[in-house]
Amino acid sequence: MAVPTPQGLPDGGHGVVAALPAGLAERLRAQLEPVADEVEEEVRRQVPEYSRPADGIYRRNLRAGVVQALTLFVDHIGDPRGQGDAIAGTYYELGCGEALEGRSLDALQSALRIGGLHAWRLLCRTAEDLGLDSAVVAALGELAFRTVHEVAEAAAAGYAEAQLRSTDELERRRRRLLDLLVSEGPVSPEAVQDLAHGARWPVPRQVAVIALAATPDQREEERPPAAGVLWDMESRPPRALVPDPDGSGRFGGRALTLALRGRPAAVGPTVALTEAAQSLHWATRALGLMGRGVLPRQGMVRCADHLSTLLLYSDEPLLAQLQARVLAPLEAVSAGQRARLAETLLAWLLSGSNVPDVATRLHIHPQTVRYRLRQLEKLFGDALHDSGTRLDLVLALRAEALRDPDGLAR
Repeated sequence: MAVPTPQGLPDGGHGVVAALPAGLAERLRAQLEPVADEVEEEVRRQVPEYSRPADGIYRRNLRAGVVQALTLFVDHIGDPRGQGDAIAGTYYELGCGEALEGRSLDALQSALRIGGLHAWRLLCRTAEDLGLDSAVVAALGELAFRTVHEVAEAAAAGYAEAQLRSTDELERRRRRLLDLLVSEGPVSPEAVQDLAHGARWPVPRQVAVIALAATPDQREEERPPAAGVLWDMESRPPRALVPDPDGSGRFGGRALTLALRGRPAAVGPTVALTEAAQSLHWATRALGLMGRGVLPRQGMVRCADHLSTLLLYSDEPLLAQLQARVLAPLEAVSAGQRARLAETLLAWLLSGSNVPDVATRLHIHPQTVRYRLRQLEKLFGDALHDSGTRLDLVLALRAEALRDPDGLAR
């Protein structure tokens, strides 16, 4: 533990102490307990973060801190060379404790400032009762300033160190929580609550999991800034869990897009918290389809906007069997003719067999549409008018169009 060494006054405190009468330290030491009582009460009254019920370990810690600071002040009077290392260590630990309790450094500094000022007023009253002149009181003021500076410096150092440790530990806990939520198998709500409490993560009702495209440069694998989101940038693919993504809160569509900074990503469906693994499954599947060009390669793709595509590609060997069976008649024509006929057939099926609509959709003449439809009638026969076959054709042709957008119209 690296505790900052108090710097003291420029002359080591000799000039200040020389102005103080002998035996003053012991006289003030006799007043420490009643002064500590009043200082403790004043801090609790003026700093809301410290206004807890006055019992248990919390009160003992607050009381010990007040007594230690007052003791350091009196020790400076008795020994100007004393560095107060032990007391500085106490305040270092106090700073650590405040950070781990989740209180701000501002609250701690306010407590030190208010406590120091109140202690100074009380000790001035004692000095007046002892008949000390103004020079002595001024010297005491210098020592009081030195004392407050030393304990504040030690506490701030402890606070900073604990924050660093706390941040690392918080990240580890949140990583464990994310691993639990996206793991296969049943997720215990009790286990989630326990880990979420330790990770300081408010438990949402619904979540969505994002799968992010990996970057070629590992140095770029930092997590984007977004409060409340659980990140794991070391997994492959990198992933993030977004709380209540469909709510009106802080992480709507635009905020999510900005946080991802243009990085290709797939957002899984919104699900109940205990079903986060399913959201990750579909986000990962969508990210793979983005890489193949079936879904848009760039930007942020929401699974909710491409459910039919994800359904089509959820079992690709079965999809290939469907395509081979229902599109077999197209194998009888050339590759170029096949692409034109497949494009026309899909547009005709999707437009309710309306020739003018097909012509408009494909930007061709209606006569060209009728010519191609006569060819398709020869190839498929009565199957074109069978409702079951028509559905199979739509699925097979749509999957082909998604895989080769330049060959078939979407």
